[in-house]
Amino acid sequence: MDKNQTGFAISEYHNVKEITRKLDLLLVQPIRPVKRSAMVEYLNYFDEKCTESKPIIERAMQYIPGGVQHNLAFNYPFPLVFTKAEGAFLFDKDGNRYIDFIQAGGPTVLGSNYPYVKDKVKVLLDECGPSTGLFHEYELKIAEFICNHFPSVDLFRMLGSGTEAVMAAIRVARLATGKKKIVKVGGAYHGWSDQMVYALRIPGTGGFEAHGIPRSCRTHTQEVWPNSISSLEWKLKLNRFRGGTAAVILEPVGPESGTRPVDYDYNQKVRELCDKYGALLILDEVVSAFRIGLSGAQGYFKVTPDLTVFGKVMAGGYAGAGGLGGRKELMQYLAAGLQGTKKKAMVGGTMAANPLSSAAGYYTLMEIERTNACEKAGMAGDRLTKGLQNLIKKYNLPFVAYNQGSICHLETSGTMFVKVNFYKPWTIPAALKEIKIRKHMMEEIGAAYMAEGLVTVAGSRMYTSMADTDEIIDDAINRFEKVFRNIEGV
Repeated sequence: MDKNQTGFAISEYHNVKEITRKLDLLLVQPIRPVKRSAMVEYLNYFDEKCTESKPIIERAMQYIPGGVQHNLAFNYPFPLVFTKAEGAFLFDKDGNRYIDFIQAGGPTVLGSNYPYVKDKVKVLLDECGPSTGLFHEYELKIAEFICNHFPSVDLFRMLGSGTEAVMAAIRVARLATGKKKIVKVGGAYHGWSDQMVYALRIPGTGGFEAHGIPRSCRTHTQEVWPNSISSLEWKLKLNRFRGGTAAVILEPVGPESGTRPVDYDYNQKVRELCDKYGALLILDEVVSAFRIGLSGAQGYFKVTPDLTVFGKVMAGGYAGAGGLGGRKELMQYLAAGLQGTKKKAMVGGTMAANPLSSAAGYYTLMEIERTNACEKAGMAGDRLTKGLQNLIKKYNLPFVAYNQGSICHLETSGTMFVKVNFYKPWTIPAALKEIKIRKHMMEEIGAAYMAEGLVTVAGSRMYTSMADTDEIIDDAINRFEKVFRNIEGV
């Protein structure tokens, strides 16, 4: 690596207080949606230019709940059918080209359908097929790479998804500590297991979205306010009289992939509190591992967790992306077969660590290291964010743009920042109405981006990749500007 390279996607850490101040201002101002006349034109794009997608989605509605198989695929006014992914671009069924800022939800740091990895996967498919149900050498290769790049990881167990990895982490924490309480940060997403569907997206909402889940499943799940060390310490103190805390789990860049950013020293302070109160620290690096850097966000923040949850990036966009790593004495609880004498945390999955996922992940990680992809993707994120900030200033908009390297945020409606206070139930209807209004604005502006050839995550988050050249980013900024010109009040 060049001596001037850091290897990390984040070139300069942002001012969290300033971002929070701007987000608070966004909430107290009237919303600024796309002008109605312009929105009509944008919606016409979908009817006129996406004629192949619409009937397919209409058919899908008859066979698939909601018409799509996963949440990221839903876009207003209807999901588009994408048939080709290449580098920084996506192509829909009608042949329309889009700049791809979703990057499969974050895992394709090298860019979509990276040729080198694809060629390696083809060789594997010719040799043994995607899965045998038995051991393959690539299981060792990817585990060895992860252990060599994450100082906190002595052993690594590959699973099928980030949700599964979180479930395994919690089981290990409870076995190792003999305690039950799990503390998470309000607003964070740690998969959809029964115990983790709690305080999603908006802090303070508790089990509001836990439909179909018995209350008893989240008896030992607790939340604390984002970026608040005092809130966490108070919870840990109380838990000493309630059987103790097994673990604190958090996303190192902040809840919802850094949508709610945290202070640079937040993770280290949480580490100190976990040591003080005898709890394990679990870092959920499903998004940040190998996107922030080869040693993850924990390498950037210089914090050592007890357990690390992996996902997405580690299979390079291929299926079967999940895993758990940590200290040897903890990971022994996941020992397969007859190895070890400890009580075991029951985990499994026939397709976990299948040859296809393991090989795709191994060669992806090797290429990320060889090309310094994390830093290059981060530079693209910096350029995109700076361009958006300039546009916000130019058009005097209340929007807020910020990034953690290649994880970029553009808050236009502040939907997830509306405060819901369940201790004052009489205020809840007004808060929910506000959320609904702001959510619809976010859906519409996401549709406007799409019509201008930009694919984003729900109109508010973007992932950049090594494939995003300066020219592509500048083109994207011009496309964003076309939407900003059509915002009410401009």
